[in-house]
Amino acid sequence: MKTILPVLLLAGLTYSPSWGQQSEPELRAEKKYDSEIRTLANKPVVKQAFRTILELEPETKKEHLLLTEIPSPPFKEQVRARKYAELMKAAGADSVWMDEVGNVLGKVKGKTGRKTVVLEAHLDTVFPEGTDVKVKFRGDTLYAPGIGDDTRGLAVLLTVLKTLKINHIQTEGDVLLVGAVGEEGLGDLRGVKHLFSGKGPKIDAYLAVDGAGLGAITNGGVGSVRYRVTFKGPGGHSYGAFGLVNPHNALGNAIYHFRKQADAFTKTGPKTTYSVSVIGGGTSVNAIPYESWMEVDMRSENQEKLEGINQLFLSAIDKGLKEENAVKRKGPDLTVEVKQVGDRPSGLNPLTNPLIQRMIAITHFLKAKPSLNSSSTNANIPFSKNVPAATIGIGGVGGNAHSLNEWWLNDKGYLGIQQSLLILLAEAGLAD
Repeated sequence: MKTILPVLLLAGLTYSPSWGQQSEPELRAEKKYDSEIRTLANKPVVKQAFRTILELEPETKKEHLLLTEIPSPPFKEQVRARKYAELMKAAGADSVWMDEVGNVLGKVKGKTGRKTVVLEAHLDTVFPEGTDVKVKFRGDTLYAPGIGDDTRGLAVLLTVLKTLKINHIQTEGDVLLVGAVGEEGLGDLRGVKHLFSGKGPKIDAYLAVDGAGLGAITNGGVGSVRYRVTFKGPGGHSYGAFGLVNPHNALGNAIYHFRKQADAFTKTGPKTTYSVSVIGGGTSVNAIPYESWMEVDMRSENQEKLEGINQLFLSAIDKGLKEENAVKRKGPDLTVEVKQVGDRPSGLNPLTNPLIQRMIAITHFLKAKPSLNSSSTNANIPFSKNVPAATIGIGGVGGNAHSLNEWWLNDKGYLGIQQSLLILLAEAGLAD
């Protein structure tokens, strides 16, 4: 314990003498941030804003249900996006527009505009076209695909916007409310990648609202690289054309070499994972296949480790191809198509970052228990560019995300909206 105590203190963690009986030390912000958040939250206009959030609960619920029942499949977010733009205009944003990739942006001008703070939730769900998204009620619990991830986040943003306007709250910096496309799966964070591509505004702080609950603060991004790899050959009769190259053999060789090297590579250092997730190809038991394909996912909290396992994978593909071509008895060589279908960078905002300190202080102020974690969210992009960022919860409680049985319960869900408002005001600055 003596060896780790200095590390805990340097990290800003509070040590308790009874820690031997506890699972983990308490996470606390520096005193100056606790004081800053208390002072902000106790301003009369912020207290009134908190009351407004409670008064807006019926409207928040209505818009939550409305948006949930507008299908928003991967790459087909347009219908929901158009409705969201309408709702942003009605809520009082100073300007609303859709960018080239389909993001919906609503701007609230600050007094000076020297800083831009983004509050974002994503428009897309994981569910394909045709999925029944009608909300079902079981007591107080709402059930529907996407009810929590991340449609509740979209409703949170609208209520924050209304609260600012109703109470005539002006920030020093500009506030940009964003309904982003392409967060899920093969969307590959395309909406936020566009925001940071140089074609959007300069962003000084980024807050993604995604994930149920209160207290979990995502300050690290789990990066990922994903491929669809297809080995191709002439194909032929399993007996009559025997001796031709076989794509399945090459695929099997590649998987063998990759697993062997990746297993050793991932045993030490930051958590790094790999999965050969989907395999296909072949037409008949008595036919040499003309193609064999796989989809592979690799992830890490550390960009260097991610790049390392990526190189091992590409090397294994090359080795599998060469080995099968080396044993052919006739016909042309195999070829391989390596298509990258996902590239999410990793990154980290440390505990000492002022935004993270403020989030910890806000969580304590709202009587919740803060925790830091790494995940794969839209905040990965600002993390990777060293922009202050975090992903915070939508409030309430929920579960079964990405399933047809997804649910959300409004158990003090207003706290999630108050949390978003507080961190937005803390980062953008409350104008005099």
